Amino acid sequence: MIDLALLRDNPALFKASQEARGASVELIDEVIAADSARRAAITAFEYARADQKSFSSQIAKASKEDKPALIAEGKAKSEAVKSLSAESEEATFAFDQLVSKVPNLIIDGIPAGGEENFVTLKTVGEPRDFTPDGFEPLDHLEIGEKLKAIDTQRGTKVSGSRFHYLTGFGAKLEMALLNLARDVAEEAGFSPTITPTLVRPEVMRGTGFLGEHADEVYRLEADDLFLVGTSEVPLAGYHMDEIIDLSDGPLRYAGISSCYRREAGSYGKDTRGIIRVHQFQKVEMFAYVPVEDAEAEHERMLSLQEKMLGLCELPYRVIDTAAGDLGDSAARKFDCEAWVPTQGTYRELTSTSNCTTFQARRLQIRERRDGSTRPVATLNGTMANTRWLVPILENHQQADGSVTVPEALRPYLGGMTAQGPEGPRY
Repeated sequence: MIDLALLRDNPALFKASQEARGASVELIDEVIAADSARRAAITAFEYARADQKSFSSQIAKASKEDKPALIAEGKAKSEAVKSLSAESEEATFAFDQLVSKVPNLIIDGIPAGGEENFVTLKTVGEPRDFTPDGFEPLDHLEIGEKLKAIDTQRGTKVSGSRFHYLTGFGAKLEMALLNLARDVAEEAGFSPTITPTLVRPEVMRGTGFLGEHADEVYRLEADDLFLVGTSEVPLAGYHMDEIIDLSDGPLRYAGISSCYRREAGSYGKDTRGIIRVHQFQKVEMFAYVPVEDAEAEHERMLSLQEKMLGLCELPYRVIDTAAGDLGDSAARKFDCEAWVPTQGTYRELTSTSNCTTFQARRLQIRERRDGSTRPVATLNGTMANTRWLVPILENHQQADGSVTVPEALRPYLGGMTAQGPEGPRY
């Protein structure tokens, strides 16, 4: 939820944010009008209820002769209170419906526009030239099939399109990657946390995932539960309705979970391989911090993501995501994109978002500060997920059909240096 006091004081700020996102500017005026109507209705109701209570005490003190008329008047006041209560509830409901549509206020300076309007902040490493090695690179699925590491045919047979099996080297490589990510995150102060993958509607709604992109979420209607697309959701709900103590520093968690996404609207996109799938594994950073420290924490998360990319020996770039591609809860988002040789382009591997107080306001997560309470800031960032296997396999493939294992992953694979068609190499 947005800061209502700030909205009332500076609606132009929110209109500029909406314009940068390519969202409705008129919605801000509608919310302000609904807020005024709601507050007026609540005031009228509370005034009438106070008057009714005061009048009731007069009835008790009235003479026997005066009581019938006063009782009749009291009934009229009671009916008026009921009517005003209903109006107050209706006005509050109308306001809640409107304000829930307003995304987070963007941080000043991020690029305006849609998906294509990002700004590249840095590029690290050079895309590999396969010419000196004398072979054309295979895509990750061809490599995975030759090494018996990826099986999409049986995944489709069993579960449908965009499902897969990781087998043998594929399964071990993913677990090695996730364990490395967990260790890097833990070393940086993020406590490993295996999260639920089913959450209640109020948690999914509170994190901002039931807004514009609700069609991406799987829902179990019989249980009124949602499958999470990221452990950001249960980690945000972890301290829901709590006053947390940040006096000793941020609360940081490294969520480890399976994730599920419907990939609605992606028909025909990335149907080959494991780039865009319905189920994947992920290690996700999540932090609760004082508002003043949020931007520094955001940069810290980005640096950890870059560390992971370096450990996996991948060329990559960092982009500042444009406002229209942020999602409702993010005020700013950095993406790290790794080079995929067979596609000749960079593809997103990680995102890290500063959600400022947007999620905390919705989920009622506060800290004590100067004798009162206030919302905290929440941030999230991917450390590793299944998609990382795509650039790892493609960038580290060799002419003999083998794949070299990045040095940082070797301890997690028993010292394996490469995987060839004939088996592992040490």
